[in-house]
Amino acid sequence: MNTELLINKFEQIGARLSIGNRSETRPSDWQPQRQGPLSIDVQRDRRGQFFSLGVDPSKAALDIVDVQPAMRHLLLLARLGKPVKKEKFLCGHDERAWFVAAIPEDRGVSNVRTAMEALKPAIVREAQERKRVRHRDLGKRRTKAYVRQGEWFFVPRPDLAPTGPVLKNEPISRGNGSKPHICEYLTRGGGETVYVCGRYPTGVGEREYRQILSRELRARSWGWQPMLKNPAVWATGRVRHPDHKTIQLDVWHEVAMNSESRAPAMRHVVFLD
Repeated sequence: MNTELLINKFEQIGARLSIGNRSETRPSDWQPQRQGPLSIDVQRDRRGQFFSLGVDPSKAALDIVDVQPAMRHLLLLARLGKPVKKEKFLCGHDERAWFVAAIPEDRGVSNVRTAMEALKPAIVREAQERKRVRHRDLGKRRTKAYVRQGEWFFVPRPDLAPTGPVLKNEPISRGNGSKPHICEYLTRGGGETVYVCGRYPTGVGEREYRQILSRELRARSWGWQPMLKNPAVWATGRVRHPDHKTIQLDVWHEVAMNSESRAPAMRHVVFLD
């Protein structure tokens, strides 16, 4: 792994890079999400934000596949383990902050532009094909097929007539401590009702919930809350986030998060916006 080359490539997009040797770090010093041969983080010091890579060179090798200085983006390739497994990360600048995004492996990715396309969820790709978005416009944050703010996409649904309650100033978040995006108006529909408590944070279905109550005498006191799992979400009005310019949605839009959560490489990404 050529450390100087990596630093130079990040400098080409206007970013600072710090590289640490993970094999020289005591496991007791690691935070749980940072364990393993590789971690990728965005940190801040007195000079501002910078990328931080923690690498065990005996278990991981890094290369830069593509650099796009004008876009302030690059594609990072990690080769991990034996047999070697390749994982890719898009590193770049989006409006006001640097970011890292793990790339899903179900689409061929060879450069920055194909990485950006791989991060788009299916409904966004379908919308841009239906609206015949020009190839040169695919990287824009606003097209006739969608509006993007960070990791969230908003696809116009002008004929939508909400049947459920409309919530005001409702947060949407990918979880794990990320800063939420605030939607002026939001409504949900569909999805599966699940029951959530401290012992079952990801929720259980109606049948399993009843089974738990019948076999555990104290289960009713566990603070259960009914929630919707994988509902459809629509938003309109202003959408705000401290790291992004506020967007205005004049009609109802379907909300979809980017596809980063499908990427196994996500386990190496520490930074959350």
